[in-house]
Amino acid sequence: MVQSALIAALYTLLTLLPSFMSFGMFQLRVSEALTALPAIFPSAITGVFLGCLLSNILNPSPLGLIDIVAGSLTTLVAAFATWRLAAPWRRKLAIEGALRSENVIGIIQKERVTWRDKMIPLLPPVVLNALVVGTYLPFLIKPDAVTFGLVAASCCLLALSQSIVVFGLGLPLVTALSRTPIGMKAIRRHDTSFPSKRER
Repeated sequence: MVQSALIAALYTLLTLLPSFMSFGMFQLRVSEALTALPAIFPSAITGVFLGCLLSNILNPSPLGLIDIVAGSLTTLVAAFATWRLAAPWRRKLAIEGALRSENVIGIIQKERVTWRDKMIPLLPPVVLNALVVGTYLPFLIKPDAVTFGLVAASCCLLALSQSIVVFGLGLPLVTALSRTPIGMKAIRRHDTSFPSKRER
C-alpha cells in the first residue's frame, strides 16, 4: 500500500512538473519510465494506475473524461500485462540470487536473464498506449482536422516517445532495482514457482 502510494505520487510529480511535454499529440512523459516497475513490484500496478489517473485529472489543459478514463485504464491493463509477462524474468532472478548465495555458478549460467526476458514485459505500455491513446488524442486535440493520416501519425509518435522513455529510462531503472535487497525481496515473495529455503 505504501509502495503504491509512493509510486503514484512520484508518477504524478514527474508528469505535472514538466507538464509542457507530458500532454499533447507528441508527449515525452518521463513518468512513464515507472511503468516498467510492475515487472518486479506488483504494488506498482496500482501505483502507476493511480498516478496516471491523478495526472490526467490535474492536467493543466484537461482533455476531458475520455482521457481520464481511457488513458488510466490503458495504463492499468498495460501494468498488469507487464507483471504477467515478466514471470520468467522474476523466476530467473530468484533462482540466480539463491544459487549465487550458494556459489552454484554453473547453473547460474544456464538461468541467466536474457534481453527477451527484459524487453518483452515492457512492450505493453508502449504498444497499448500507442494504439489506444494515440488513436483518441487527435479527436480530443484537433477534432476538426482528424484524418486517417493524423491518427496514424499520432500512434507512431506515441510509440516512439513511449519507447524512448520505457526502454531508455524504465528498463535501466527496473534492472537496477531488481538487484537491490528490496527488489529481491519482492521477487521472492511473489514468485510462487521458487521454493523457499525450508522447502529445499
